[in-house]
Amino acid sequence: MHKLLLYFLFMGLLFGCKKEVTSESNENAEAKYISFQNTSENVTFNQEADSILNAWPEYQALQNSFDVMYRAANNEDLVLAIDDLLEKEKVLTESKYPLVFDNVQIKSRQKVVRTFLLKIKASLKEQTNIEEPIKQMLTAKNAYHNQFNIITSSKLDAKLILNEN
Repeated sequence: MHKLLLYFLFMGLLFGCKKEVTSESNENAEAKYISFQNTSENVTFNQEADSILNAWPEYQALQNSFDVMYRAANNEDLVLAIDDLLEKEKVLTESKYPLVFDNVQIKSRQKVVRTFLLKIKASLKEQTNIEEPIKQMLTAKNAYHNQFNIITSSKLDAKLILNEN
């Protein structure tokens, strides 16, 4: 009788500790629809920055990929768009930068954008909330674009400032 009681107690503990399936995991299994309606506005370029960026084909390819990302309707589309953005960003990093934009300020902001793209990709893979990483990436992208305006509108020559003669 003791053995039978221990057997039922053991089985009760074994099946009683079973992990429950929640409705949240069911929601994650379904395609989630996303919207970029409440995102921050894009930075507009000044005339000089716009003319330089229009002549840079790798940068234009990256911008076209951002447009594709904005049209993503669900997570599957967004995964494809983020993968494309990461690929285009890598090509941009390896490309020859225009002389005006070949500096640390531009390249560091580009790395920040890449970091947040990777964060979005990880959130999509783990099926967690992607709203915050998307907001962070768009803020970083706007700072990246704003840096183009700052560099082209600045008339200070860093070489003259740093020259000690």
